[in-house]
Amino acid sequence: MSPQIVGSPAAPSAAAAPDGDSAPAPAPASDRAPVDLPAAADGEALTATATTSATTTAHATAMATATATATATVTASATAAATAALPGLPQALSTRARTLAGAVRRRCTDLARIESPSGDVPRLDALAEELSAGFSATGATARREPGPAGDHLVLDWEGQDETLPHLLIVGHHDTVWPVGTLADWPVTEQDGLLSGPGVVDMKGGLAILEGAFALLADLGQRPHRAVRLVVVSDEEVGSPDGRRLVERQLRGAAAVLGLEPPHPDGRLKTARRGSTRVRLTVTGREAHAGNDAHDGVSAVDELVDQLVVVRGLAGQPGTELNAGRISGGSRANVVAGRAEAELGLRFSTAEAQRRTLDNLARLTALRPGARVRTEVLSSRPAWPERTGNPLLRHVRSLAAVLGQQLDGGPAGGAGDTNLPGSRGLPTLDGFGAVGAGAHARHEHIRLDQLAPRIALLAALLAVPLPRLRDRTEG
Repeated sequence: MSPQIVGSPAAPSAAAAPDGDSAPAPAPASDRAPVDLPAAADGEALTATATTSATTTAHATAMATATATATATVTASATAAATAALPGLPQALSTRARTLAGAVRRRCTDLARIESPSGDVPRLDALAEELSAGFSATGATARREPGPAGDHLVLDWEGQDETLPHLLIVGHHDTVWPVGTLADWPVTEQDGLLSGPGVVDMKGGLAILEGAFALLADLGQRPHRAVRLVVVSDEEVGSPDGRRLVERQLRGAAAVLGLEPPHPDGRLKTARRGSTRVRLTVTGREAHAGNDAHDGVSAVDELVDQLVVVRGLAGQPGTELNAGRISGGSRANVVAGRAEAELGLRFSTAEAQRRTLDNLARLTALRPGARVRTEVLSSRPAWPERTGNPLLRHVRSLAAVLGQQLDGGPAGGAGDTNLPGSRGLPTLDGFGAVGAGAHARHEHIRLDQLAPRIALLAALLAVPLPRLRDRTEG
C-alpha cells in the first residue's frame, strides 16, 4: 500500500508527488505560504457586490453556449472577478491539484486493489480501516459505525466557522465485483485511462476527496465550514442499513454532495430516479413430478405467471423493471416447492413509485395451494429535478474561476443522494472521478480529469457557500 495522500498546514507533504513516479522538489518558502481567504460573510462567496455575483453567474451560464473565443473571454472575466475576492486561490488550487494528481492516481489504484464486494464484512472492514487512516492524515476525526454488512465510516473536519451548518458528503466503499475479479482483470493504466473493478464506482471519488483535503492542508487552509463525510458499506445493494446513517446527518446540513461518478462527459448529477429492490417469494408444494404431479403445486410455475403480472404493472408510466435474479426448485423430477425473484425497479416520480409498490404488495396467488409474498429489500425515493438550482450555479461559477466548463443534468441511476434530494435539501452528485463503465468490464477513469476534480472539490470546501435556501444560514 502506497502512502496516503497527506497534507501539512506548514508545508507541502512529501507524499504529494507529481503526476509521475518521482517526488517533487520542495516548493520555495514563498510558494508554501498559506493563501489568505477573505473574511466574507457566509452567502457572499465569489462576490464583491451583488452585481459581481450576478455577473459571475451569467459568465458561467454563457460558457455553455458561446463560441470558443467568447468562452475564453467569459472565463477571463469570471477569473478576474473571483480573484479580486479570493487573491491567489484559483491559481494555487490548480497548480497544487496538478502536483497531487499522481498521488491520487496511485491512491485510487491501491484502493481498487482491496476487493470490497457488498456483504463481505472482513474485506469491507479492512478497506474502511485504510480509508480512515487516509482521511485522518488530512485532519479528519474518524469513527466506525457497525453495520450488519460491514462497518460504515463517519469522518469530520473542523471548519473555519464552526457556527455554520455543516457540509455533508456521502460515499460508499462497497463494489459490485466479487472477490477474485482482480485475478483476471487487474487494475491497469493505458492510453490515459485507469481501468479496474471499482475505480469509477467509487474508489476514484474517495481518492479525489482525500486529495482535495490534502491540497487544502498543503495551503495551510481548513474548509470554510465543518465537513462531514459518510462512507457506507452497503450502497450497491440499496443502503438498507447505511440509509439510517445518512439520514441522521441530514439535520442541519447546509448542502449535500455525492462522490458518485459524474455523467461520462463530466456533468454533475442534479436529479435521480427512485429505486426499489423487491424480493418476490412463492411457496408451493413438493411432489414427485412423475408419479404424483397432481399432488404438487409448482412454485416455479406460479413465479413465472406472477412475473408476467408484474411486468404489466411495470409498464405503467414512470416505472421500469429489471428481473435481476431468479431461483427455485431442487430437481427436474420434483415439483418445485419454493421459488423467488429479486426485482429492481426504477421510478421517475414519487407517485409512480407509490403506485407500483402498492400494486406489488397486493399480489395474490394465481393457483390454489400457492402462496406469494412481496418483500421490499431497500428503497430510495425519487429525487426530482428542481428549477433554479443555486448550488449548481455556485459550482459552475467556481469551475469557471478554475478554467473549467461544467454543467449538470438528471441521472438514471439511484444513490444515497436520493434521500436529501427528495427532501428538498440543496444536493448535487457526481463529484467523483470522470469516467465510464460502472458495473461493467470496461469500467475506467480518465487520468487527465483527476487534477480538475481535485481543484474543484478543494475550492468548494474552501469557499463560502452562497445562500441556498431561505430557511438556512447559508
